[in-house]
Amino acid sequence: MQQLDWNDIRAFVALAETGKLTSAGRITGTDPTTVGRRIKRLEGTLGIIAFERTRYGQSLTEAGERLLAKAETMASAARTIEDSTDNRKGLSGVLRISVSEGFGSQFLTRFLPRLSSGHPNLTIDLVANSGFLSPSRKEADIAVMLSRPNSGPILCHKLADYSLGLFASEEYLSSNGIPTSPEDLTSGHVLVGYVPDLVYAPELSYLNEFHPGLVAVIRSSSIVAQQRLLREGTGIGVLPCFMGNTVPELKRLLPNRSITRSFWTVTHRDTHNLAKVKVARGWLEECVRSGLGLLKDGDTSNSISDR
Repeated sequence: MQQLDWNDIRAFVALAETGKLTSAGRITGTDPTTVGRRIKRLEGTLGIIAFERTRYGQSLTEAGERLLAKAETMASAARTIEDSTDNRKGLSGVLRISVSEGFGSQFLTRFLPRLSSGHPNLTIDLVANSGFLSPSRKEADIAVMLSRPNSGPILCHKLADYSLGLFASEEYLSSNGIPTSPEDLTSGHVLVGYVPDLVYAPELSYLNEFHPGLVAVIRSSSIVAQQRLLREGTGIGVLPCFMGNTVPELKRLLPNRSITRSFWTVTHRDTHNLAKVKVARGWLEECVRSGLGLLKDGDTSNSISDR
């Protein structure tokens, strides 16, 4: 077998971490064409196909994943030597985390500086939107999902439970009255919620859990938009407590009634033990420990008690 070239291994690790030839070129100090040439030479030497092209860039094949597990050890040793000479620290490359819109934008963002400062050379993609990227298809390094997937080459771990409650603004309540029971929600109140046929996870269909037959008449596919609608006095709606209890304009209704849902971390089996994935899992667990009071029913200082 032809002898391996360290520069080819370095280009391979950079492309595996970033998924983009241009980004890998920046890391290795070369151009995308050179990165591509080095990957081709490495594949030819080893007799494998290491990457496949996806809509998000270059994704590792199974053979590439096996190679990465070995190559990352070499790269880590090289980085240790480099760190001792130029005081750089932490990981480099790209870490892509896929999360739900509300959890990402209004919970994790408060802890993100901690992750970034610990790894200043790491590019962090926090993909927080309606829907999830798939770790099983290697679209993300780690995802925080609303339920445990039942199939695929993945590993799942329960991250935390979180609570949801009913919220409305003081402006809305002063004009429309305060509901004192779930039955009061069936008439005389405007309900805000998801667009039923655009709900991307069944766990988001929860109005019926407060009272059978409740239907939203102001609807949005975005939980952040729903939160804004409630702040503007549009109606009554369900929010995660970490999105409702932290907004001064919103009041918690019927605080003795709540819904519990769970977050699950999901990783690809082949990349579960990569350094950046381990760092992401540890960071997410620390976020949950630090913000447990926000996730649960702990803060009810803005609530209007059941009567």
